[in-house]
Amino acid sequence: MEKLEQLYEGKAKKVFKTDNPNEFIIEYKDDATAFNGEKKGSIVGKGVINNKMTELVFNMLEEKGIPTHFIKLLSDSEQLVKAVTIFPLEVIIRNTAAGSVCKRLGLEEGLKLKTPIFEFCYKNDAFGDPMINDSHIIAMELATADEIETIRDMTYKINDILKPYFFEKGINLIDFKIEFGKTNDGQIVLADEISPDTCRFWDVKTNEKLDKDRFRRDLGNVEGAYVEMLKRVQS
Repeated sequence: MEKLEQLYEGKAKKVFKTDNPNEFIIEYKDDATAFNGEKKGSIVGKGVINNKMTELVFNMLEEKGIPTHFIKLLSDSEQLVKAVTIFPLEVIIRNTAAGSVCKRLGLEEGLKLKTPIFEFCYKNDAFGDPMINDSHIIAMELATADEIETIRDMTYKINDILKPYFFEKGINLIDFKIEFGKTNDGQIVLADEISPDTCRFWDVKTNEKLDKDRFRRDLGNVEGAYVEMLKRVQS
């Protein structure tokens, strides 16, 4: 399999064509951004950790019946995935109040929510990834009503799988952001990554943050938090 032209470079990853039209190569980077790119930096070893953690979590989800784009690891920082067209949507589940929802709704950080909050955001840096609803998505032709239903159902199932999975490893899954894509044969699959970049992970006993909030808030020991999360997922 040959790595061909670069298709896309985002904040944390590069995507390359291969000589197979149904497969892409994703290369994870150490670059770190926050607040829609306003804060920039680097987290040493982040690309390797996020690549490996996504492999482990996506394989676990596949075993539980969630289709993903993941095929196999190629190197410490690269993985082979199914070629997909990404829906321009960020799909967010919040189990505990943290981050932007606290500012937006005046909730106290750490508040256990009675039911998970489901949110869609329009994946567009130029507009600051604004929150949108089903009507916006259908009107803008970002996805159909049936596709929205599939994405929502899969997201709730993913949350139901991930919460106990991480809790067994001493981690509360506070919230997470995921993305979905459509394969060349029309299947909707989980894409992107699941890592400390895209989730809030708090230690069950201490509430220590083991995710990108350490970078966002200048809490220190960012690399150590990422290493600890991979160690727990591997355990």
